[in-house]
Amino acid sequence: MIPHEQEMTMDGLGVVVMAAGRGTRMRSEQAKVLHQIVGRPMIRYALDVARAVAGHSVAVVVGHQAAQVRAVLESALAEESGGAAVHIVEQVQQLGTGHAVLQTRSVFLSGRGSAPAVYLILNGDTPLLQEATVRALLQTHRTAGAAVTLLTAILDNPGGYGRVVRRTEKGASGAVHASADVVKIVEDRDASPEERAIREINVGTYVVDGPFLFAALDKVQPHNAQGEYYLTDIVDMAVTQGHRVAALPLTNPDEGLGVNTRLQLAEAEQVIRQQIRRRWMEAGVTMIDPASTWIDAEAVIGKDTTLYPNVTLEGKTVIGEGCEIRSFTRLTNCAVGAQVTILDHCVFADSQIDEQATLGPFVHLRPGVRVRKKAKVGNFVEMKKTDLGEGAKANHLSYLGDATIGKGVNIGAGTITCNYDGVHKYQTVVGDHVFLGSDTQLIAPVTVGAGAVIAAGTTVTQDVPADALAIARVEQVNRAGWAARRRALLATEQQVPVKPAGKRTAASKVSTKKKRR
Repeated sequence: MIPHEQEMTMDGLGVVVMAAGRGTRMRSEQAKVLHQIVGRPMIRYALDVARAVAGHSVAVVVGHQAAQVRAVLESALAEESGGAAVHIVEQVQQLGTGHAVLQTRSVFLSGRGSAPAVYLILNGDTPLLQEATVRALLQTHRTAGAAVTLLTAILDNPGGYGRVVRRTEKGASGAVHASADVVKIVEDRDASPEERAIREINVGTYVVDGPFLFAALDKVQPHNAQGEYYLTDIVDMAVTQGHRVAALPLTNPDEGLGVNTRLQLAEAEQVIRQQIRRRWMEAGVTMIDPASTWIDAEAVIGKDTTLYPNVTLEGKTVIGEGCEIRSFTRLTNCAVGAQVTILDHCVFADSQIDEQATLGPFVHLRPGVRVRKKAKVGNFVEMKKTDLGEGAKANHLSYLGDATIGKGVNIGAGTITCNYDGVHKYQTVVGDHVFLGSDTQLIAPVTVGAGAVIAAGTTVTQDVPADALAIARVEQVNRAGWAARRRALLATEQQVPVKPAGKRTAASKVSTKKKRR
């Protein structure tokens, strides 16, 4: 996780995360909240904020592709211990935002304990919303003594959004100005010309007093063409009942706006990536060209590590302190120890690299590799399910798969573990301080004992005892003068004129017929 100051949860705060919509403007068969931003499904951002502040419990409302969204949520919860309890509630029919929140009643008012004093309502498609902003909204709600508090944004072009209409007041000079209190939210299509001129819009994040929320939702009616129950109607109810409705405008308007299109998805990706880069640089990481450095949300980087241009750290990659990662390298779900050097054009996945190892350029580590302390892996080496021992060297042009290789082993260029017979895969075991000559083939299953030497060009089909020399190749034969005789023959053939092809004469045809008889 990105380093940040941990803040306490808020006692009595229940959180609703709405993640039931399809997101038709995404033009996708996949539910909107499952689209990824910086290597994480969008819903994870709202869930993180919810769990960071909830002191009671969290209810996530799912609907479209409920099973898939549930699976993502359960996977996320399995990875993180502690925190508020999270309940997943299904909205079988998507009948609007008010209806979605109503589905959580059984979670919060189960009778097994006290109900939340306050509710925070978040959207699953607002990945840019920051925890600090949510805490400020909760503080505004308490300070204002409001029944409902809205998060709002002031836009240069508010067209299409619901406008926040505030109560007007006269100042001492007689000038009319908007007060802190909200009177209503009016949809764009229903707004008067004066209301359309308002630039403050509702972004769909709310804080609502506990006793008021579900009592108000029970009275909401679907007075619209869509036949949906709108959460915004509780604002009118609060005002009608004489309760105060407050609002907190965002300092950065983009923070509260939802991701509804592929373009907005890409824009959110860029914003979050920039936030990640900034925070890791503040934590002591050097980036030669930050704009070209891509770091996923769950990656971790130690201080004094240097990332060169076009480095990509994906998934849950962890980089130790004092590392150097050169350009065009991509690591996915890897654990890298301290003071590791990774040269250009490397691709690693699901592998572990211990401290002070050196890898690259052009190294490919497939899942299940462990490179031990001070080991070296060089040009055009591919490894899969292999443990390369401490101080071992595989410097060039080799494939090592399903192998355990001991300390101090030297692997010559062109060495291959032949681990697959077309049906099954087998293990190769190489003991400590073995020397494997260039172009060695190890036909698994096979074991090479400690200290053994394998001659260059050897195909090893049997176990090699410790400290033995293994040679398995065709005996060399030297034929004296053969090369000179061959050159002379070739020169003679080149001097023989070749008769150009043409039409055959009658005589040649007769001759051919005679030969055929």
